[in-house]
Amino acid sequence: MSNIIEGFVPFQGEHCETTTIGNLLQFAGVRLSEPMLFGLGQGLGFIYWDSKAMDFPFIGGRVKPDELAARIASQLNLPIRTQETSSVEKAWQNVRSFIERGIPVGLKLDSYYLDYFTNKVHFAAHYAVIYGMDDEYAYMADTRQQGNLVTTRLPALAMARNAKGPMSSRNRSFTLEPIGTLPPLVPAIRSSLTKNAHDYLNPPIRNIGNKGIIKMSSEILKWPSRSKNLEQDLCLTALLMEKAGTGGALFRNLYRDFLKECVDLFGDPQVEQAYLRFTEIAPLWVSVSSLIDHAGRTGNHQELNQVSKLLLEIADKERVAMELLLK
Repeated sequence: MSNIIEGFVPFQGEHCETTTIGNLLQFAGVRLSEPMLFGLGQGLGFIYWDSKAMDFPFIGGRVKPDELAARIASQLNLPIRTQETSSVEKAWQNVRSFIERGIPVGLKLDSYYLDYFTNKVHFAAHYAVIYGMDDEYAYMADTRQQGNLVTTRLPALAMARNAKGPMSSRNRSFTLEPIGTLPPLVPAIRSSLTKNAHDYLNPPIRNIGNKGIIKMSSEILKWPSRSKNLEQDLCLTALLMEKAGTGGALFRNLYRDFLKECVDLFGDPQVEQAYLRFTEIAPLWVSVSSLIDHAGRTGNHQELNQVSKLLLEIADKERVAMELLLK
């Protein structure tokens, strides 16, 4: 028995959470660009996450998983309905009931288990949309990098949904009920700009936001003594920063493009100044990840000193840009 939603057209996106929201919105008749969704979701952030249980630190350039979608929903008054359950059977019933009514469903997954992922790394905060199923396969919409419209076996999907570990949720799924009229976009954007800037500049702990970049600048010098397999750890870190659904430059490209859309929409001089700063900042993050990758490939760990200095320069530039947006 196959049940596939007719006329489902995938949203073209780079990053999994914004692509998933983009898919649900587009199906509900609302078209916003991926940078706009990232900006409305107050997505720009930074985290340097390390603990004794981890083999190597994790570096992220965005706000916590699930928050992006929640913030977009709150700014646009979207009727998002979220479901979680520890029962695999109930989780599947939740999804199937929506598909049968012709409503696609957003899912939170551990990408390790999905058949179409070639890079097998456990990451339990991957998002994709399911828009159909048959007796054997789920029909999914994912990022451009993953192939847009893809399939995965139902048992693999069940494992991806029910995975435990960092950033995981209990079989989390979410849907958008039909949407009436959206609130005016410009006030929602302005509110998102100031909130994102405030959170970024005033993190609750030292390893998040602007302070997190400064922390990474000093911590990176300890990496050689911290790792059991430094070459591999450096190359993987660089790959995750640049390629793993970040839209490049650790999400700074997406935020730069969002600011450009803001300038085109309402031409605020402060926002324009911040946009120009981010056009300089984004390539610096590419330099950071390529230097880390190069240090891993060549074994020349002196390059980490260069990265450390570069991170301080980035932290300073981002602080100035975000202070402009705070006003």
